[in-house]
Amino acid sequence: MPDKNPISRREFLKSSAVAGGGLASLRRESVETFSNPKATSSTEASSEGYYPSPESEDGWCRCRNNEEVREQANMDPKRLDLIGHVQEVIFQGPWAIVVVRNGYLVREWYGVPAFSSSTFDIWSCTKSLTATAFGLLFDGSRNHRLPNDAQIAMDSRAYDFVPAGHPLSDPRKEKILLRHLLSMTSGIPGENRGIICLSVVPGQGEFEFALGKQRDRFGFSAGTMVADPDRVWDYSDPAYAHLSLIFSQVARREIDEVMHERIFQHIGIQNYGWNRVGSAGNMGPHTNAESGMHISARDLARFGYLVMRKGRWEGKQLIPQWWANLATRSSQKLNPNYGYGWWVSTAGTNWQNVPKDAFALMGYASSRCYIVPSLDLVVVHLGFRPPTAGGGFTFASRGRFDNRFSKGIKA
Repeated sequence: MPDKNPISRREFLKSSAVAGGGLASLRRESVETFSNPKATSSTEASSEGYYPSPESEDGWCRCRNNEEVREQANMDPKRLDLIGHVQEVIFQGPWAIVVVRNGYLVREWYGVPAFSSSTFDIWSCTKSLTATAFGLLFDGSRNHRLPNDAQIAMDSRAYDFVPAGHPLSDPRKEKILLRHLLSMTSGIPGENRGIICLSVVPGQGEFEFALGKQRDRFGFSAGTMVADPDRVWDYSDPAYAHLSLIFSQVARREIDEVMHERIFQHIGIQNYGWNRVGSAGNMGPHTNAESGMHISARDLARFGYLVMRKGRWEGKQLIPQWWANLATRSSQKLNPNYGYGWWVSTAGTNWQNVPKDAFALMGYASSRCYIVPSLDLVVVHLGFRPPTAGGGFTFASRGRFDNRFSKGIKA
């Protein structure tokens, strides 16, 4: 939601800095301009009407020199340059960082041997894309556009659309609603019970494991719920895998197909691939709902740019605005930092000193796409390997880039 405190926001714009290798500062004299988007002086990349062409054509508008970084993006080029330097120190191997402000590609860096067209596995960032597909599905149901006029909504019972899940492995599953799966409150075990990814024994099926019909290769089972729905928050890949089965059952198409047709091709996303899992005698193949998207940093920034604009692109409402608003704010009280498939800042507790309207796609190896609508800012970080920070690390946990992101923003 928009920042309702103009003083706090002004101070943020004045003091945003690279503290410990964080995001770049904005120029103090430009504070009032960015508090009122209609006052921007950009003639080409304005927050009102600019949308980048595909990379196969002209791509993003770019800041070609330091003066344009200052004038068009209102950022400090010297502090920006520290980002690439710190990244080279922390990460080894291929990685990518892209910073977009006011529609301008302000800076980008790539670790050898990556370059601008390199695609990366974005891991659990994929969940935000899956959630977006469900926004399309729900809206299609509201407007009677689904096959056989199928009716599905947030409060629909999940297992009404999963015939393969019967008989239920746990009778409490009857209570699971779609909103529980999307908000990680279904009660289906996940990371808190040692279940990470859909790590199955060769020859067995990912969806069979997710439904509790088989154990994973480590001997864990997702069949017994840890609690009734709405009682615990657990980051659960098996729960999210249900969404792929539900989507294909209702839409009679795969998530990746619909997202390409309804979203990606309209916003110029060309350099990507989305895995499917299952089959070989098991259920599937279906789109991998919890992971499996491979995409370039520039193209992921396009998706962030679209959602930052409430799902609107070149005059077309590609994502229902009601869903873009709902999904990117707190979905429940058990973990207010999580929306519906998105990490959010609504409660002000996810990233320290970051505006409350911020939200992000987040995945393993510090795969990130931060979106801050009040600053017209999108920051993407992708890489093949996790940060070198000590301590435990899970798919949903913080990495060093999160720390540098939040330290660079001072409210």
